[in-house]
Amino acid sequence: MKIDLQIQSPVQQIHSPLFDEHRVHVFVKCDDLIHPFISGNKWRKLKYPLLKAQAENKTHLVTFGGAYSNHLLATAAAAAKFGFQATGIVRGEEVDNDTLFLCRMHGMKLMFTDRESYRDKPALFTKYFGDDESAFFIDEGGASPEAAKGCAELVAELDEPFNHIFCACGTGTTAAGIIDGISENNLRTEFHGVPVLKGDFMKAEIDRYATALIPYHLHNNYHFGGYAKTTPELISFVKDFTAATGILIEPIYTGKLFYAIFDLIKSGHFESGSRILAIHTGGLLSILGMKERF
Repeated sequence: MKIDLQIQSPVQQIHSPLFDEHRVHVFVKCDDLIHPFISGNKWRKLKYPLLKAQAENKTHLVTFGGAYSNHLLATAAAAAKFGFQATGIVRGEEVDNDTLFLCRMHGMKLMFTDRESYRDKPALFTKYFGDDESAFFIDEGGASPEAAKGCAELVAELDEPFNHIFCACGTGTTAAGIIDGISENNLRTEFHGVPVLKGDFMKAEIDRYATALIPYHLHNNYHFGGYAKTTPELISFVKDFTAATGILIEPIYTGKLFYAIFDLIKSGHFESGSRILAIHTGGLLSILGMKERF
């Protein structure tokens, strides 16, 4: 089956009295609208790995993630759509939830492994699929140079100029791609990453995949305690933002992204007249694992 992953997501302006007060303009590139399950940056990150798998006559996608991984679900949906088999190796004890149910519905076989073994994903792949010539390794979160290449194409889709582009950072792959895209299109746009994990390792992860040597900004103070950690303030922001804009966000990635943008605007971080673009990277089903916090 031909793999056709060409699609362009819309850009939507959002409004707030805060933006008017500081005379800035904020827009959202709604990658969450690309596909209900191959969501947001997952679509872009899977594009070239899938083409590579097809070119190498691989028919079995093997990938990794936690029990609420949007990447697992995206890979399962992409495998079903484009005619691959799929196996997801899941971190931790065997559980059942909405995300894994949807993975199974799309035909993905699930294997659970202890957290210590999970740390060495290539070794797990070799252990279970080393003799399977049809198997194709896709890292956790889809992280790879090919994934960054797919994310770089996002920038060429923009019809209007922006002074600043923001996205949430998990593996750093999407950020690396956008940085490369800014460079490839000779833009003077500044890139801002909002790491959702605690620690100072994100620059190294971005630089691992980015090929462009241009400066960028990381805002490391919006992780709210670490990956999938929240506070009542963040939950309240997510609820208020969704109710005010009609754009659903969640607390793991996009909630922290937009909180950072609002907070930076409030502090006067941007010049008057600045045009700011936030990349909505999808992954909305993760909110189902956090319903009790709302």
